[in-house]
Amino acid sequence: MLSDNGSAYTAKETRIFARQLGLKPCFTPVASPQSNGMSEAFVKTFKRDYVRVNPLPGAETVLRLIGEWIEDYNENHPHSGLKWRSPREFIRAKTETA
Repeated sequence: MLSDNGSAYTAKETRIFARQLGLKPCFTPVASPQSNGMSEAFVKTFKRDYVRVNPLPGAETVLRLIGEWIEDYNENHPHSGLKWRSPREFIRAKTETA
């Protein structure tokens, strides 16, 4: 879970809840607009391409689907900033040429 250093995200209760969901809380560097922009772009894309296009009758449904969505986002979802490759495709291409 990547977020900025806002008090709602750094709160002990939020970090504990994230870990209970199987997420590892990670925070952008302080005073780093580039990192914060990446985090905000992820949230915008995630809401647009996963949350808003799925029927979500309750929190249980979201919790059941979120792992699949994150896997798809990283493995299959094309990103314009990565020349229309998924993050994992991009990383694989970089490691193959290294």
